[in-house]
Order: sequence, then C-alpha cells, then structure tokens
Amino acid sequence: MIPELQANYKTFFEPELLAEINDVATFKEVDAGIDLIRPGQFIKSMPLLLSGSIKIMRADEDGNELLLYHLEKGDTCAMTLTCCMGNTKSEIHAVTETAAKLIMIPIGKMEEWSSKYKSWRNFVFNSYHTRMMEMLESIDNIAFNRMDERLENYLNDKIEILNSKHIYITHKEISQDLHTSRVVISRLLKRMENDHKIKLHRSFIEVL
Repeated sequence: MIPELQANYKTFFEPELLAEINDVATFKEVDAGIDLIRPGQFIKSMPLLLSGSIKIMRADEDGNELLLYHLEKGDTCAMTLTCCMGNTKSEIHAVTETAAKLIMIPIGKMEEWSSKYKSWRNFVFNSYHTRMMEMLESIDNIAFNRMDERLENYLNDKIEILNSKHIYITHKEISQDLHTSRVVISRLLKRMENDHKIKLHRSFIEVL
C-alpha cells in the first residue's frame, strides 16, 4: 500500500476502503508550479493530497486570477468534487505551490463509495464544508479588509503552508494572487519593511 495513504487517511477511512483506494488510484508526484486542473477541462479523477500544497484560483473574463483557497496534506478540492459529480467542465485553476504527492481517484468510484462507506460520505461532506468556509473567508477578506490587511493575512498563510518565515515569491505573483497591481504590492511591502514586520531580500521575503 502507498505509505502516505495509510499514514494520512487511516483515521478517516476503514481498512477496506483504504485497500480499494490503493487498488484503483493513480499515484502522482509533481514539482511546484505544475498545472493540475485548467478552466474548461473535464475532470476524470478526484485528487487526494498526500503532501505539499496546491492553490485553487478562479479566473475572470480577462484572464486575471483570484486566489480562493489552499489545499494541504489530507485535503481534497470541493470544486473538483462538484465537477466530478455533475460531469461538468472545471471553473477553477489548480496549480501546485510546492512539490506535491497526490493520488487520483476515478470519478466512477465516488458515487459507489458514497453509498458503500459512511467514512467516505462523511469525508466528502466535511470537505465541502471546509472549502466553503475558506471561500467565505476569502470573500470577507476582499469585501471588508483593506489591501494591507489582506497582504498580511496572505503572508501569514504562506508561513503556515510553507512552515518557513522565508517566502520565495515575487511581488508580481503576490499581486496576481490578490488581484491587484504589482506597484500596490511593492509599496505595501516596503511600508511593512519600514514598520519592521518583514525584511525584503532579492529573491525572498523574510517575515519578522
């Protein structure tokens, strides 16, 4: 059995379900910056994340993208679940933020396991709830917080995801995730540095 499958999900799933997942799932190991799902794509399998981080984004009509939420170890994507169950095209963009290991489950198994295993049904419902709350948090952040507060929240999330206070990211990448201009982000980062909250280096941001 895939070692990470047993380690990550043995508290969620019955041994029989773990054995079935191991038999039918496809194991993938991908680098950072790899597109996993593109808008308009039909989804034929559902991911379970064994390690690493994936960011889920939504594009507007002009192709600009807004960060919705992150997936981390043990997670799956509610938007992917919706597309799988409805056999509809994806409306999100999923890209690996770090190197990641994941297993892809054929969509044909989802309905079967929902009626066969209570643990799988609970896992799916809990995943929907968690992702929904994260999207509501993102909406609240956009609607009610100033851009400097959104930026601080964004950097704090990065610290948790990467488990490091050194964040290797460009000002342009941050501006794309937060759906604003690079000039605004650079100005706010400089203000944070003047307030001794961060230190700007050539290739990374150090959070103090």
